[in-house]
Amino acid sequence: MNPYLDITLRSLSVYFFMLIAIRLTGKKELSQLNTTDVVLILLISNAVQNAMVGSDTTLQGGIVAAAVLFVVNYIFKKFLFKSKKLRDLVYDKPQILIHNGKLDFQMLSHLGITNEELEEAMREHGVAHYKEVKLAMLEVDGNISILTGDKSLRQSRYKRKHQHKTLGTLN
Repeated sequence: MNPYLDITLRSLSVYFFMLIAIRLTGKKELSQLNTTDVVLILLISNAVQNAMVGSDTTLQGGIVAAAVLFVVNYIFKKFLFKSKKLRDLVYDKPQILIHNGKLDFQMLSHLGITNEELEEAMREHGVAHYKEVKLAMLEVDGNISILTGDKSLRQSRYKRKHQHKTLGTLN
């Protein structure tokens, strides 16, 4: 078999394995990664390197593997954009965390959102108490959106570590 075709097939296999593994472990987006998740991703990348390039440790082999990952990611995002069924399969739905000042402890626990993280999101929105929150949601991009009942406050979004590039600017 052509060594570059071999690298291509191996890289595609690892890409889809990682996509499925991240989905099954409950991560909605990489913006939710904490320190232990970053360490895990770094170790996994080292562990699967040989699975992608095999014994080919040349510069060309590494570039082929990286190019395949970029191309398949680009194409996969296009399919996600066009197919609601595929989006539903890959992404979770937005989840309500607080509704009319009442915390959904079961959902917070299920999503692994700590009290400290929720309080940080509220502070980012200028909200001091849970009772002031009309609606807090964990969005599909991993950000926490908060709406208050105060008409003088605008809707704002708590950005978790980085801005999601595919959503654009919300006005």
